[in-house]
Amino acid sequence: MTTSNSARDIDTSRPHSARMYDYYLGGKDHFEVDKQAAETVAAAYPGIFVCARENRAFMHRATRVLAQEHGIRQWLDIGTGIPTEPNLHQVAQSVVPEARVVYADNDPLVLKYAERLMRSTAQGRTTYVEADVNDPGTLLDSPALAEVLDLDKPVALSLNALMHFVTDAQDPYGIVSRLLAVLPSGSALALSHCTPDFDPATWQKVTDIYTSAGTPVQFRSQNDVARFFDGLDLLAPGVTVGHRWRPDSGPEATDAEVSLWTGVGIKP
Repeated sequence: MTTSNSARDIDTSRPHSARMYDYYLGGKDHFEVDKQAAETVAAAYPGIFVCARENRAFMHRATRVLAQEHGIRQWLDIGTGIPTEPNLHQVAQSVVPEARVVYADNDPLVLKYAERLMRSTAQGRTTYVEADVNDPGTLLDSPALAEVLDLDKPVALSLNALMHFVTDAQDPYGIVSRLLAVLPSGSALALSHCTPDFDPATWQKVTDIYTSAGTPVQFRSQNDVARFFDGLDLLAPGVTVGHRWRPDSGPEATDAEVSLWTGVGIKP
């Protein structure tokens, strides 16, 4: 685990997206400023709590499918967020105890709680790397990553509810391509991304709330989310609303409540 700058102060003067997400999930690792911002979002878009839960549920299902059906034994999870059980490594290791997971985030609060992400099975490995998705080279060159992942073998790149925090000016498609380029055939991309497709006016309000709080966002259409999977073999049912991607049971939420495009692709 990297510790550089880990002692820097956590900024509680403005809301943070990871702590707001923790609030949406019913967690306790947030501050009053995050609660207030999250409740402002919820007032504009009451479905935000459903969206957050369905995003988490998609991650669980995608991880199990990749482990059970596609032989994946390694994961690189970027934009990890504040730990919420079951975490990705717990889901993966419940299927394959030898699973190896590298978590990456650049939020000092996530770093503070990173020991929760380090409780691996004896057969597997987990670690946490302090890194920014906007600097994929530094992440990929991390010694901690190299200790856990063998990039000559398939890796699942997990980007859950992350890329809508990367605007077009930051080259989101280039970032994902750079990350996938170093992974061998048989690797995977599992991605979820909020969308304005079902209620553009409401999602413009959400965009304004995040942007005014100092967190630029860019929510994207289904076609724009599908571009992240260019060159990959999409697993059925393709890029679809989160609760409709291989559900464990029938959909209970509406598409507008979830407002989350999801998909899993395999690198040929």
